[in-house]
Amino acid sequence: MKTEIHRLSLGMCYCYLIKQEGLILVDTGFPNQGKKFLKELTSLSIVPKDISLIILTHGHNDHIGSANEIKGLTGGKVAINQREKEWVEQALKPLPPPVGLWGKIMMIMLKRVTTRIHFPGTPVDLALGDEDFSLEDYGIHGRVLHTPGHTAGSMSLLLDTGDAFVGDLVMNGLPMRIGAGMPIIAESTDAVKKSWRKLLDNGAKWIYCAHGKLFQADKLQKLL
Repeated sequence: MKTEIHRLSLGMCYCYLIKQEGLILVDTGFPNQGKKFLKELTSLSIVPKDISLIILTHGHNDHIGSANEIKGLTGGKVAINQREKEWVEQALKPLPPPVGLWGKIMMIMLKRVTTRIHFPGTPVDLALGDEDFSLEDYGIHGRVLHTPGHTAGSMSLLLDTGDAFVGDLVMNGLPMRIGAGMPIIAESTDAVKKSWRKLLDNGAKWIYCAHGKLFQADKLQKLL
């Protein structure tokens, strides 16, 4: 089985295209990224309508901002945890509490930026529960896991290959942090670590972050 993974930079947020028998997208980036998204697809010789599913790892604006636009371009179904369905449909902009001093500093800047961000709400097709959600029906050998901590509804996509797409459950690069570790904002740091353990216990080998570089999952073991 061939697996293609393409990282798309859609406004300071890395989103991921995953292709096996089917094609899905993980997160949609900041608002107004539609043109850049299409340009990326063209460079990869990918037809937008081939994307059948759009998985939103959580409901923050840098992950859902272009959901409406990209849903319109692809026709793909939008999926998010049921706890954050309203965030997507009503274009809400909540922020969890900061973690550490740098988190507090970044939070001041994030609040200023967030007030200026506007984007339309997007209908959610699949409001997922906390149980594992198989992706076999979408031509992808893997599943979505509930991995709370950054937000209560945060989810990760784990392929059978061990590739894990975690949104903001881990951050690994400037300006968020130096090195892999705790997100700079999180509803529960204890829940974050439990979710790291869940990923490791379920066979995660590589961690794909929305903010930062790819790294080997065994680094998480050292942070627990």
